[in-house]
Amino acid sequence: MSAISVAKRDFLNVRRAKLVWIPAALYALFMLLFYWGQSSRQEPDFYRVLWSLAGIGGALVIPLVAIVAAYLSVAGERESGSVRYQLSLPVSRSDVVVGKLLARTGVVVVSLLVAFAIGTVAAQLLVPEMTIEYAEYAAFIGLTLVYALAYVAVAVAISAATSSRSRAMSGAIGFFFVFNLGWNFLPVSPVQMARFVFNELGVDYSDSVLDFIFSLSPTGAYLNGMKLVFPDNFVMLQTTTAESNPFYVQGWFMLVILAGWIVVPLLLGSWQFRRTDLG
Repeated sequence: MSAISVAKRDFLNVRRAKLVWIPAALYALFMLLFYWGQSSRQEPDFYRVLWSLAGIGGALVIPLVAIVAAYLSVAGERESGSVRYQLSLPVSRSDVVVGKLLARTGVVVVSLLVAFAIGTVAAQLLVPEMTIEYAEYAAFIGLTLVYALAYVAVAVAISAATSSRSRAMSGAIGFFFVFNLGWNFLPVSPVQMARFVFNELGVDYSDSVLDFIFSLSPTGAYLNGMKLVFPDNFVMLQTTTAESNPFYVQGWFMLVILAGWIVVPLLLGSWQFRRTDLG
């Protein structure tokens, strides 16, 4: 129950922070723009809206929502000294980390659900003739929340492993640039480097291998996890042929990768926090 008490107290504090809600409001704004863009089409495409949200949200907004909400969760209290008071109560350091994760995840989930509710209303008002596939929409929301949880877990882990606000911010921003923009979107990415090395060495490789490398980041796993949401014939997801579709590039395995990004950083961050001298 100690972790729950930490989570309740932290949730009440962080929910009032306006900075936490700004990225979520930005996500809602993107939803409004995408639905408005479909209003001028003769045949509005609901899946195009979701794919645009996956791209923009996966590349920019969802990580920002999670990082802003969680990067100071432990480091901020370590720098101010309030974490020592908290640990003087019957609360362990692991309880602090788990409680912070629960609280910051709660804030992020609430803010994103509000954004999705706004988007649903906007779709009905702006594009009433567009058919909303609610089962796929629910799957999209669920996958997006898991992706957000992965980034919250990473941000909390970085915060637990660092001793100051500046280091926590630097670590979170560095992770965002390396494992988001650098890994998945820049011309010099691990996928491009792997392709170059394979070609130079004359190594035979398949598109599935490159797709797997792309999926090793949280954002890559999220985008390829959209195979669980979209129809099989959705052209933007046709990266590999059906004959060369090993398990490690299938949609369900993307959930395994995201689960790894939730569990492993938290274990490392909690381990570092437990062994740190707070005096």
